[in-house]
Amino acid sequence: MKSPYFRRIFCLVLTTIGIQAAAQATPPVAQPSSAATVDAPERPRIALVLSGGGARGLSHVGVLRVLEEARVPVDIVVGTSMGAIVGGLYASGLDARQLEQAVLALDWVGMFERNEPRQQLSQRQKEEDFELAPLTELGFRDGEFRIPTGALSSRSLELALRRNTHHARWIERFDELPTPFRAVATDLETGDPVVLGQGDLATALRASMSVPGVFAPVERDGRVLGDGGLVNNLPVDIARRLGADTVIAVNIGTPLAGRETLNSLVGITAQMVNILTEQNVRRNMALLAPTDLLLLPELGRHTSADFSRAADLIRIGYDYGRSIMQALDRFALQPAQYEQWLSQRRHRMAAARAPDVAVTQVVFEGVDPQRALALARRVQSQSGRALDLPQVERDLRALAATGDFEAVDYRLHRQADNASETLTIDLRENRWGPNYLRIGLDLRTDFSGRSAFNLRLSHNRRWLSRSGAEWRNRLQLGRTNAVSTELYQPWGEDGNRFLAAYVGASMRPVELFAETGQVLAQFSRTGFDMGLDFGWPLGLLNNLGEARLGLRLSHRKTSPELVDGTLGPAVPGLLRQRWREQGVRLAIVSDQLDHANFPSDGYRVQADLFGGRRIDGVAGTSRLSRFEFNATAARRWGPHTVNLGGRLARTNQLPVGAIDEFSLGGFQQLSGYHPGQVVGNVLAFGRLTYYHRLPWSSVVARALFLGGSLEAGNAWRHHRDLRLDDLRVGRSLFIGADTALGPLYLSLVSAARGYSGLYLFLGRP
Repeated sequence: MKSPYFRRIFCLVLTTIGIQAAAQATPPVAQPSSAATVDAPERPRIALVLSGGGARGLSHVGVLRVLEEARVPVDIVVGTSMGAIVGGLYASGLDARQLEQAVLALDWVGMFERNEPRQQLSQRQKEEDFELAPLTELGFRDGEFRIPTGALSSRSLELALRRNTHHARWIERFDELPTPFRAVATDLETGDPVVLGQGDLATALRASMSVPGVFAPVERDGRVLGDGGLVNNLPVDIARRLGADTVIAVNIGTPLAGRETLNSLVGITAQMVNILTEQNVRRNMALLAPTDLLLLPELGRHTSADFSRAADLIRIGYDYGRSIMQALDRFALQPAQYEQWLSQRRHRMAAARAPDVAVTQVVFEGVDPQRALALARRVQSQSGRALDLPQVERDLRALAATGDFEAVDYRLHRQADNASETLTIDLRENRWGPNYLRIGLDLRTDFSGRSAFNLRLSHNRRWLSRSGAEWRNRLQLGRTNAVSTELYQPWGEDGNRFLAAYVGASMRPVELFAETGQVLAQFSRTGFDMGLDFGWPLGLLNNLGEARLGLRLSHRKTSPELVDGTLGPAVPGLLRQRWREQGVRLAIVSDQLDHANFPSDGYRVQADLFGGRRIDGVAGTSRLSRFEFNATAARRWGPHTVNLGGRLARTNQLPVGAIDEFSLGGFQQLSGYHPGQVVGNVLAFGRLTYYHRLPWSSVVARALFLGGSLEAGNAWRHHRDLRLDDLRVGRSLFIGADTALGPLYLSLVSAARGYSGLYLFLGRP
């Protein structure tokens, strides 16, 4: 057997024989008829073993309720993954009812979102989120492109674990918990199982549920730890080593999928993980003795991702436990004995409970001292005060919202006098930063030959200096070509005020339309802008909005490319222009939308005012003023959302074809008109949009919607021409999706003075 090929075949045969032997073993499964009693001079030591299985593991909570009702004492708890979380919280002193309340109080729908709620982002982050899809982020570091470590975020879960184990934070050995406990994890470097029996309890629970590729691994004691289900999903052997006489094992692992799911890379990968898990589960089932008990709650089609069905899963576990009450009778104590056991457990919990003491120091780990000083200004938790857990969580969410850290956690260390604590905020910078790349697409077509495509790229270099400087670059290719760069420097003691210097250039085609919608001319507009802004935040931590005041210099040029010959010789002279603008710009923006696309709650208001001079080589120098105001607000009632939007704009009189003209047209910008078809120096526009969130889920979209819009607006040459009876009306009916590349719409559009047709749009309207 010198050939590696034959060695692999031999190992495969041995593995197959082992799997078959384990499959043929018949572990004792709870049945309603197994109500035998065991008379023994001393009560056997009972271990509860809880398997992993993601959301399916929430059924463990219902089983625990039944064990308490059946008066079954639990002397040892051993768990893996979600079984470790449920078992660890129970072992820390929570009873089943308290555990159920804690589980149901969590927002499982948003628990694993990578980003914090959008309202908590800085305005700078919101602007980028508004323009580019957040799920297409890549990192660049050490000469290579990198992707985020985990597909989902465990930040909210970690905070929940900290909150619910706060009373046990001073316990270092898990044997000192009210119920002795062990969690199982996997050493991702060696593949060895790691039994966690000491240290920080919340970290141990989180490490046991570090599903590779889903959650970032946990570094502890020099090891990189992943989900324990990879090597020991039903750790009966660990319970035996801890001295258990009897084991009650609860297995809720995900069963192997059928052939119909094995037609994709994702399906095959998931099946491979399930096979590995199932193999180690069968090996541990073979260790069960006739005096043990195996519980198999019937979870049906519930998957490991069904966290939104927490209440249903707990109920299923409870109902199953009630159905096998007779099987639990042989483990039950008499009421007086069980009450004595409960009293002893409560006494151990009271002895182990950490008192509420003052925080004498707040320190940061994972960043250099100068950056720690900058971050300290962003948190409200201060030394010399009593610990405020809700405030600590708000501080950590504020730090997480910066997007600079893949892990944000905290620990409390008691001082030698046991009368105070140090609050340590643990930070781990993104291993795929500090260069971040985002990709965006704009695509539109009316299926009648008019279409446009743009590819947008964004590069951010964060923390260019220890004071938090940032360098942002943008590149757009397609119908509009543009490039820009901005250097952003925080300023002041609090670091919230800033200076921003920018420069950019663009070139785009523009069409001149007749009243009937006929294209009269096509020409290109090129521009060059540079400026310097001083900015300050609106609201705490710059998450309500920002204002900018600065100097701006612009160069503009328009060149005709195609002109209808019937227009006469005067038109080219109007279109071919070159001029310069210089002046002062004031910009204010406040964004509190919960989602940049298809928002269901919040508002966004943006105002831009420019005043200065326009210098034309032919017409000379003239005064230039420009004002634009945009607003949108959304309100949700169940799956129904109403979104109101509006736009007002005005500039002093400029010739037709000038870059300063405002325009309407395009999907939801006056549906049924071509982009740029309605132009003028004065503009008024309003939109009422309704959309209904469909009850369908998709792996490529946050949500799917069905809706429609009613729009009214127009643009005029002079403000004295503005009349409400002159408004143009557009309408749309659409199916939409909030995808990783931006909002996607397939819509029917129509306008009485425009056109009717089918419209496809990807990107921001």
